[in-house]
Amino acid sequence: MSTTVSQTLSGMQVRTASRPRLTRSQRREIWFFVFSAPFLFGLIALTIFPMGYGFYTSLTNWDGLSDLNTKFIGLQNYAQAIRDPNVLPAIKQTLLFVVLNVPAWIILSFALALLLNRDLKGSGLLRTLFYLPTILPAVAVVMIWKIILDQNSGLLNGLLSLFRPGTALPWLGQYALQGLVVTMVWGGLGWGMVVFLAGLQGIPTELIESAKIDGANGWQVFWNITLPLMSPVLFFQLVMALISSFQQLVYPLLMAKPLGQASELSVTGYNVPNGIRFFMVYTYERIQQSTYGYALALLWLLFVAIVILAALLFWSEKFWVYKGDVEEQKA
Repeated sequence: MSTTVSQTLSGMQVRTASRPRLTRSQRREIWFFVFSAPFLFGLIALTIFPMGYGFYTSLTNWDGLSDLNTKFIGLQNYAQAIRDPNVLPAIKQTLLFVVLNVPAWIILSFALALLLNRDLKGSGLLRTLFYLPTILPAVAVVMIWKIILDQNSGLLNGLLSLFRPGTALPWLGQYALQGLVVTMVWGGLGWGMVVFLAGLQGIPTELIESAKIDGANGWQVFWNITLPLMSPVLFFQLVMALISSFQQLVYPLLMAKPLGQASELSVTGYNVPNGIRFFMVYTYERIQQSTYGYALALLWLLFVAIVILAALLFWSEKFWVYKGDVEEQKA
């Protein structure tokens, strides 16, 4: 009996000893893949696969309804985009909108953050009031400004009439681009202000106090201390604003006039003036016309353009974005 027990115990020891124990680094690698598996699955299923399938579809003549007549046509959709007479005007209007919208939004939100970063009475209430438009739905923001910008009964034309009687500018027609810029800047001002405020409050007060003791005035403090230390935040805001501006679709469609009024382009029951006929608007029109393959080719061209622009911005980062702490750590 004792012999049998000893043999059993020795066998268990041999089997136990034969199992290699995982090292600490191996266990950490296993747990890394366990916890990152949901993210990796979502990345593949919700990003990589749709993008790959979208690129393949851009090489076909798919109409979005049936696969029976779908054919692989190679780069014909991309060649058509180069010849399309509507693409270049849409690109020009998009670039014009970016040039007007991005600087206005960054400058105004930064100036507002500088103002509200001061220890003023009621600054907390003012921050809340300026942030409120950010939490409003896009439909609500556009409806508010369509009432203000209305040509016949709008508040803006009413104010202009005080200085020039009879003024009735078509802010939703001929000047739709300017009206859209005002609407979008107002709607996103609060979000930009909050981000800039976070950056401003991270600037060490000792640097500003030391500069003032040395005789620096307000402009010198801003130019030599505040602006360089805020350059990473400005870079982030610039990248995000550029990407968002190139992809604008909802606001132009919501700003469009209902059918029956002066228009240049009909998209899903709304007339979009040429001033806000952006690249995304034209792409959406092609989707409504059931030319999905061509529309996806246009989207891929836009994606490549944004990637190139972002790469140029990241390349320029080393020339104007302050990275003092990183450089000191490397040194």
